[in-house]
Amino acid sequence: MTRRLENKVALITGATSGIGFAIAERFAAEGARLILTGRNAEAGSTLAQKTGGDFVMGDVMEKGLAERLVARAVERHGRLDILVNNAGIIHRGNILETSDDDFARVMGVNIDAVFRFSRAAVKQMVQQFEKSGKGGAIVNIASDWAFVAGKRELAYCTSKGAVVMLTKALAIDHARQGIRVNAVCPGDVETPMLVGGILYRGDDKAAGLKKNGEAMPMGRVGQPDEIAQAVAFVASDEASFMTGHAMLVDGGNTAQ
Repeated sequence: MTRRLENKVALITGATSGIGFAIAERFAAEGARLILTGRNAEAGSTLAQKTGGDFVMGDVMEKGLAERLVARAVERHGRLDILVNNAGIIHRGNILETSDDDFARVMGVNIDAVFRFSRAAVKQMVQQFEKSGKGGAIVNIASDWAFVAGKRELAYCTSKGAVVMLTKALAIDHARQGIRVNAVCPGDVETPMLVGGILYRGDDKAAGLKKNGEAMPMGRVGQPDEIAQAVAFVASDEASFMTGHAMLVDGGNTAQ
């Protein structure tokens, strides 16, 4: 395996499940030094042992967590090269089935936390650029539903559309400070979130994955490592002329 991230220092949110777990594994395999956070202490401990990363249990909605984790990266490794804003939640329902609290909670995790973690990372990366001429890279995990809406997924679609626009605005503001900002936009991927939606609509897991896959041009749903590979590329120096881009990794869903 190409070690595109050798000695890069990366902070990954939502690392204890699904796509985040796969990103952490991929980054470790490619040589990154990791600061990991998530809400599942057991999964975090397992992930830290597998990757050699530093796991801090936390909720991205916690005030001050972003600054604390960026400071930890700098304390342990001297810098922060990569931030992956992966943590995300979903609320299933149309507008009549979505309370103020439901909407605020999804927006809080899916966009407010991305804003706060990005602000903390940019502050550090600007300082690095001023000292060494090297800033860093931010990768935000959005969704193909930032571009095409999903039924009864109002809050989630809204939040992911906001992630894409935040990505573009950040990229423009800080491109000349050596900071690249991109989004990776997965389609249906076999994660606990997707399986939860399948069970919610009344299908069993196998039948639901088959049904979702049949709706895709490629005839299947994605796997977490397929998203992680894309994230590793976007975060690496191989993507050195890419910023402000939202990369769709969706099995062709949005091409239909």
